[in-house]
Amino acid sequence: MELGLRGRRALVTGSSRGIGRAIALSLADAGVDVAINFFRHRAPAEAVAKEIEACGARALLVRGNVADPSHVQRMFDEIGRTWCGLDILVSNAASGVLKPVSELTLHHFHWTMDINAAALLPLVQGLLRLPAAGPRSVVAVSSLGAIRAIPNYTAVGASKAALESMVRHLAAELAPQGVRINAVSAGTVDTDALKHFPNREELLQESARRTPAGRLITPQDVANVVAFLCSEYASMIHGQTVVVDGGYSILA
Repeated sequence: MELGLRGRRALVTGSSRGIGRAIALSLADAGVDVAINFFRHRAPAEAVAKEIEACGARALLVRGNVADPSHVQRMFDEIGRTWCGLDILVSNAASGVLKPVSELTLHHFHWTMDINAAALLPLVQGLLRLPAAGPRSVVAVSSLGAIRAIPNYTAVGASKAALESMVRHLAAELAPQGVRINAVSAGTVDTDALKHFPNREELLQESARRTPAGRLITPQDVANVVAFLCSEYASMIHGQTVVVDGGYSILA
């Protein structure tokens, strides 16, 4: 299906690997020029840039920590100088502290909240400062931990719940300005991020067993929904969190 995105410009945060990489490549395949955000590791971001260019789209590397407003400002300044505008923002970069409640500190909590939830605000403000070719779309990547209790996920789950709440409030305020904001909540995806879970293998096996669709979702499954939400086919979807989990969350 032609999504009508050809010639648009997008920023995908945390797009050098995993779900972010799949989103960046799916948008590039639809003809979108993609700014690849990374922080520590440049080589994987350069590899994604080559894949984007192989799709016939333009790639731009923008280094920065999305939890640092000065980095975010620098990223948007670079995009503005190079592309003179931006049409799509995908807030995907995430991190967090996975610890039992007895070991969590307020430092852990605030650090997790800053990168997973609070970063959306300066990112959206940066988008608003740049010209756009038409209606603008923002998609934030969340997780089922926003609404379900997961072992060691207290700080991250709270940050994702805050992210989804921000999506609703920003959508209501910015829709009259032609900005559409939604979230995608991903079920269990076997990415590098999951390696930080002490119960990774158990989580993967249990998730696969309980998923009605019969398999775990992949980064591409999430990317497909993100690309759809960025298109005009989703023009009347505002402030929603779309769950992509193969039916896992509908079970009791």
